[in-house]
Amino acid sequence: MNKKSVAVVMGGYSDEYVVSLKSGQLIYDSLDRNLYDVYKVVVLKDEWYFLGENDKKYEINRGDFSVTLDNGETLKFDACFNIIHGTPGENGILQAYWDAIGQKYTGCDFYQSALTFNKKDTLAVLSKYGIPSAKSIYLRKGEEINVDEIVSELSLPLFVKPNQSGSSLGITKVKEKSELIAATEIAFKEDNEILIESFLDGMEVSVGVIDFKGETIVLGITEIVPTNEFFDYEAKYEGASEEITPARIDEETTKRVEEIAKRAYNSLGMSGFSRSEFILMNGIPYMLEMNTNPGFSPASILPQQARHYGISIMDLCGNEVEKALNK
Repeated sequence: MNKKSVAVVMGGYSDEYVVSLKSGQLIYDSLDRNLYDVYKVVVLKDEWYFLGENDKKYEINRGDFSVTLDNGETLKFDACFNIIHGTPGENGILQAYWDAIGQKYTGCDFYQSALTFNKKDTLAVLSKYGIPSAKSIYLRKGEEINVDEIVSELSLPLFVKPNQSGSSLGITKVKEKSELIAATEIAFKEDNEILIESFLDGMEVSVGVIDFKGETIVLGITEIVPTNEFFDYEAKYEGASEEITPARIDEETTKRVEEIAKRAYNSLGMSGFSRSEFILMNGIPYMLEMNTNPGFSPASILPQQARHYGISIMDLCGNEVEKALNK
């Protein structure tokens, strides 16, 4: 049998590259070596490289995403497993490039990636499908910030967050009017557009949705109990939260969350891994955001949910590769 060559592409240009390298390692370890020859490719701002024997670096040829080995042989990949969090792997840039050169890859297409990376646009599209979200104000860098107007419209506490950023980077919970301007400055360090959102006082849940063997399935609903004020970077990646799968919610609420999470996934024409964040208030799920390349290290939510659902990591990752090969 002719084995297919799969590059696990990890890294990225944002601070999330550290998490991506861990996610990439788990996928690299989990893909079935009976079916695939698996390689590692790291994409960073300053260099794109292939990791060979003894972690020797070989430069990636960006003309066709190939690598020239020591023996002069050119290695091309049948599929790229995209596990870059943040730019350029989660906002459509890499996908558009791969489309242009005819390289097959896992996950959603460039349009879905670009859309879901933009929180404001995602929530605007999903509102047309009856999916509620928090009340919000959108600001661009340089626009006037009228603190009194914002507080009067959204009330305190409220959240200030970058419009396009992952891993909860640059998010602040504002409890006093005097803290608002400083919070916007933190968010603007991550992005030129920010969202100021009303506070939803409820349970946060994280919902994994994938297309597996031709069917959209909800892998699980995980309840997030942060020890910090909210599910920030530390809570996500440094253990400062308790994650309970399945979430402690009744059957009716579970069904409602599953239905809305699936509707969001299908309405956006998604494929591949996704993890959506919701706040449950009075049994109604309010959408915060959708991640199309969520964390996939052993401690991450999606692999935990897959284990609970009964899908092995090998099958989960293999399913992604097979879809990419058959695109």
